[in-house]
Amino acid sequence: MQKFEVLECEYAVRGEIVALAQRMEKELLINPGSHAFDEILYCNIGNPHSLGQQPITFFREVLALCEHPSLLERNEIKGLFSEDAIKRASQILKQIPGKATGAYSHSQGIKELRDAIAEGIKARDDFPADPNDIFLTNGASPAVHLVMQLLISTEKDGILCPIPQYPLYSASIALHGGTLVPYYLDEASGWGLEISELKKQLESAKSKGISVRALVVINPGNPTGQVLTKENQEQIVKFCKQEGLVLLADEVYQANIYVPDKKFHSFKKISRSMGYGEKDISLVSFQSVSKGYYGECGKRGGYMEITGFSADVREQIYKVASVNLCSNISGQILASLVMNPPKVGDHIYESYCAERDGILSSLARRAKRLEAAFNSLENVTCNKAEGAMYLFPCIKLPEKAIKAAEEADTTPDTFYCRQLLNATGVVVVPGSGFGQVAGTWHFRCTVLPPENKIPDVVSRLTDFHKAFMNEYRD
Repeated sequence: MQKFEVLECEYAVRGEIVALAQRMEKELLINPGSHAFDEILYCNIGNPHSLGQQPITFFREVLALCEHPSLLERNEIKGLFSEDAIKRASQILKQIPGKATGAYSHSQGIKELRDAIAEGIKARDDFPADPNDIFLTNGASPAVHLVMQLLISTEKDGILCPIPQYPLYSASIALHGGTLVPYYLDEASGWGLEISELKKQLESAKSKGISVRALVVINPGNPTGQVLTKENQEQIVKFCKQEGLVLLADEVYQANIYVPDKKFHSFKKISRSMGYGEKDISLVSFQSVSKGYYGECGKRGGYMEITGFSADVREQIYKVASVNLCSNISGQILASLVMNPPKVGDHIYESYCAERDGILSSLARRAKRLEAAFNSLENVTCNKAEGAMYLFPCIKLPEKAIKAAEEADTTPDTFYCRQLLNATGVVVVPGSGFGQVAGTWHFRCTVLPPENKIPDVVSRLTDFHKAFMNEYRD
């Protein structure tokens, strides 16, 4: 890795606005009343538990018992943990040599946990999954880095990536010395993905001598929050097959769907439903325990499922995975629980569903409330929040504000977000950190602050926006 590749790498969701917010938070602790607000409201990153979302009881009970197996031998255990958690933890521990969660595992992850994930994929898709296709990872991000490392050998290797995009992709492509080939989502049609745009950008890249290796699709979208239609997904699969592209499907928000007319379909399910098998299309699907209704970001659990690759390529994937020995065992266990949760007939099923549905319905209400608030602001438009954990409103900034941003040596959207933070303590991420059509300005806001604090976010942002527009009105 060369120094210029590190310099080219950026990660906006923890960038300068967040660093400033953290300094201000320390100032409020040391000197209460030092700012015009009493707390920082973080709306910058999809980190649910840090904002008060509670973990799923069943998941944490199983993890606790697996981490401290001697608890299972105590007489009072049945009064402290659910019967289902005790049963599941006992089953998992039998699959771990020495019942040692502190030991290394197979480089792809514990076989029996991969079996459970494969069963979960099969139940979701109605198509079989092979545990040998599953690589357990420390969240989805390391899996993305691993795949980029294998796909990219020179700067002439390109990856088609949506704009706006989650900056993990631009950062990973930069770090591995490749070229990001942008394709622009259509904001006017609800952040739609047009095949004509893919073809246009592919041909443009080829004319510059770039060999496009893969297509990244984020569904549900980050930062845009859209959910692809089944028909659109079929078009994407067909495009990748025709062009010989590896399809990289970021599906970490698959549980986060907030509208009744949309449903999550994995790209593997779509491709198999179209009759495409292992020899027709190469597909990597990413899943994480950090999102959904579980939100276990700090546990660093996730996996990638790889299909449609030759034995030689799979050998190289395994070799690179082996360099890191294995992913952490707690994350592996949690990934198996996420994909194989309690089922009908389990004693804990109803309480588990109540926790899950309570979180998802609350997220849907928060998304709708913020969406309405953004659309009520002058010169702001916001597409419908269909899924994921974010809204990506577009703001038409006055020329006076754009000029002030130039004088401050920053982008107009960063200028707006910085002013918002200084005035209100609300932290959002400038759209320029995700990419946007030239001349348009956005910011990403999560729907994750506790529901009882959403009105405060709305009122702070509304009052600020009115004052900002009045100050910089042309």
